[in-house]
Parts: sequence; C-alpha cells; structure tokens
Amino acid sequence: MKGLESIGHFIDGKTVGSADGASMLSVDPTGRTAWAEVARGSTTDVDRAVAAARSAFTEGPWPRMTQDERSAILHDVADALQDHADEMALLDTRDMGRPIALTRDNDIARSAANLRFFADDARLAVDTSFPGRPGHHIYTRHEPAGVVAAVSPWNFPLMQATWKIAPALAYGNTVVLKPAEQSPASATRLAELAVQAGLPPGVLNVVHGPGPGGAGEALVAHQGVDLITFTGETRTGEAIMRAAAQGVRAVSFELGGKGASVIFADANLDKAVSVAADAAFSNAGQICLAGSRILVERSVHDRVVEALVDKARQLRLGDPRDPRTQVGPLSSAEHHAKVSGHLRRATEEGAVLLAGGDQEGWWVAPTVVVDAPADAAVCREEIFGPVVTVHPFDTEQEAVRVANATPYGLSAMVFTSRLARAHRVAGQLRAGNVWVNCFWVRDLRSPFGGFGHSGIGREGGGHSREFFTEPKTVVMDVT
Repeated sequence: MKGLESIGHFIDGKTVGSADGASMLSVDPTGRTAWAEVARGSTTDVDRAVAAARSAFTEGPWPRMTQDERSAILHDVADALQDHADEMALLDTRDMGRPIALTRDNDIARSAANLRFFADDARLAVDTSFPGRPGHHIYTRHEPAGVVAAVSPWNFPLMQATWKIAPALAYGNTVVLKPAEQSPASATRLAELAVQAGLPPGVLNVVHGPGPGGAGEALVAHQGVDLITFTGETRTGEAIMRAAAQGVRAVSFELGGKGASVIFADANLDKAVSVAADAAFSNAGQICLAGSRILVERSVHDRVVEALVDKARQLRLGDPRDPRTQVGPLSSAEHHAKVSGHLRRATEEGAVLLAGGDQEGWWVAPTVVVDAPADAAVCREEIFGPVVTVHPFDTEQEAVRVANATPYGLSAMVFTSRLARAHRVAGQLRAGNVWVNCFWVRDLRSPFGGFGHSGIGREGGGHSREFFTEPKTVVMDVT
C-alpha cells in the first residue's frame, strides 16, 4: 500500500512476499494508524519455510560445523544487532508502543546477551562418560534435535525472539520463527542481519501471520517440525499442545501469570513499593512476570497503598518515541478494549480505583485497585495491563495461601528484612521464579518457566540444552 513500509517473510536466506500475495497491516499504537504492510503467511509459506529449515539441517553446514564455528557466528550476529541498535529499537517501539528508552537501552543489550550467552554456553558444555564397566566405554552425546518452531509474543518482540532463537541455533538446530502478528518488524530484520553476519541460508526463517487459522497454526501442526517453543496465552498453549501430540513433538511453554508481591511489615517499605510498582507497571503491565497482585501486612497496608498511588501518579505517560516516556500505549485496539473492560467490570464488582484508569487513545494509566472481592475477575484473571490489586493479610500463612490461590505460577516476590522468613516463604510459594526484595534479576544459567497454567518445561543454561538437543548414549566394546 502507498506510503507504508514493506515487511516480508524471510525464507532460505531471502526476504520474500507471500506465495498468494496476501498481506496484513502493522499498526502503530501511538497514532493508531498503519505504518507497514506485512506479508501474511499461508500454509504454502509455512511449507516453504519448514522445507528450507529441513534442508539446512539435513544437508547444510550448520549442524556439521564445530561448536567454535557456530558460536563465532552467533557472536557476529550479536555484534550486528548492537551496530543497528537504534534501528531495531525503533521497530519494536513502532510495532507495540514500548518506550524507546527501554527498547534501545534494555532490550537490545539483553537480546545481544541472549545470543552471546548461548553461544558460549554451548561452546563450554561437556558430555558425560560412565567408567567402571570392564571392556566397555560408555558416553553421551548431545545432538541437535532438528527443526524448531519458535512462536514468540508481542510484548518484548526482539528480546523474546532471541531467547528462543539463540539456544536453538547454538546447539545446531534450524529454526522457523513465527513472531506475533502485532509485532513482526524486528524479526525479519534480525534474520536479514543474521545472514549478513554469516548465518547460512535456511538456518533461520521467519513467517508472519496470525496464529489461529493462520501461519501459527500451520507451523505448530507441521509434521516437518521436531520441537515447539512458545510464549503466550495459556489457552493458545493448550491448543499448541494438542497439535504437538500429532507426531509426539516436544514442547516448551512460558504462558500466563498472575504474580503476587508479598510485602511484610518488616520490609524496607520505600524499596518494596518502588520495586513492586515497577513489577506491576513496567511495559504498561504487559509482562507475564508482572506482580499484578500486591499482598500487604495489615499494619502497613494503608501506608503502602498511599505510597503506591503516589508512585503510579508520578509515572509519565506519553509518546513512546520520547525518551522521557515511562508508560506507552497498549499494543492494540483489541488489547486496550480488554484492559479497559476489566477496569469497568472491577468497579461493577465492588472494587475501588484509587489511581489511573482509561485514557485517551490506547493508553491506560497505572491503576491501583483496592477492596476488590477475592472472586472478582480483576483478582483472578491475567489482565496484562498496568493494573494492580492490593489486599491486606494478617499472618504469613494467610499471605502464602492467598498468593498461591491461582492456577498460574510464573512469578512471585517477597519483601522482608528477616532472612529466615525470606527463605521460608520463598520455599512455599508455587512459582517458577521468586524474587526477594528485588524483581527481574536474571542469570541466564538458571531455569526459567512456570508452574501450573504458567507453562511446561524450563529453559536457560543446561535446561535449554536438554530441550534443544537429543541426548544419545553410546556404548562401545573396547575388548
């Protein structure tokens, strides 16, 4: 379309249009207008991408390179990404409204770190031998599993894509990436830069389009795919798991969350409020790990609520291209309607909104909700917006019980100055990631994933190696 930028698929080392010429629009949530025309993938395009990945895996050099050679190329891709930091950051900001100060200063560095970490982790990984059986030498090999389908979300487009791509490639697999249809731009550009940096054609392919009934559904159902890694909604994960059962393909899912921040009276309250607010409102609350429920010991409840409201009101809404902006718009009209609908329903169910609320355009100001009944939707469902509910508790046991009263289990936070309590409560919380007096501090060697409806499997360090490789035992008669 006239005046719009063009974003194609990336298949077998080339940027291409859809086989049937179909396209869709990428909408800038700031101005609520289309800025790019994007190739809309069909089953034919998915077939082409999977065939390219399969050929690169079975016939190409990538799985047969030494680990040092593969790792060196991934470091070159990371270099290229950082050389194009401003360009890549702006693509994500235009696609989903994440403030440029975060896409440029945080997401690019983390995306490059993902590539570098797994390049080095794969290079330093060791296999095991099992001595002690006379006349035999027994050892293991970790071989690349094959073609990986990577389905990434829109809330951190580049960072989440590299979290999946980096380990898959580092361990010798080939990849077909299907980014969220709301945020396609950085995926194609990353693939272009990767080939320019030395990645062989067909090793990384990108197909755009919607999930249900579109490219996403076709990709996860494709019998040429060996592994599926997905980040997104729980219901979508369930559908992908059903598709993966055909052909018995392994899956790794990071799904929804309804994290709790538990603040005890003995905590450093200024720090607790600051960190809990960041966990609730960062990226306009569009984070699976968000601490969207804050549980506060009753003796300090009112003080914490007052400070949290002040913090929410201080956060600067605005154009995400402005480096001063802290809260950008929500990602789409559909998502804005969902979040604003939750706020209307919360008041109907008896909750009180002390700060924030729906704004002009697709913005929702950071919102603090109190007095919500325990069975209210705002307390139970993942809202994925800058909305936090606050609840008092009287005992440690009550706090743990309420924090765990959710089918999700991705994240939780504990704020206390008592070491024994910190260890005790962290051990009782049903969550894959528990932070004590902090939030979102990561070591890429540690396992990442969730309990219950928040996912299946773990990735990170050796856990990624186990998922993206096939361990093989070799037994040799040496007599």
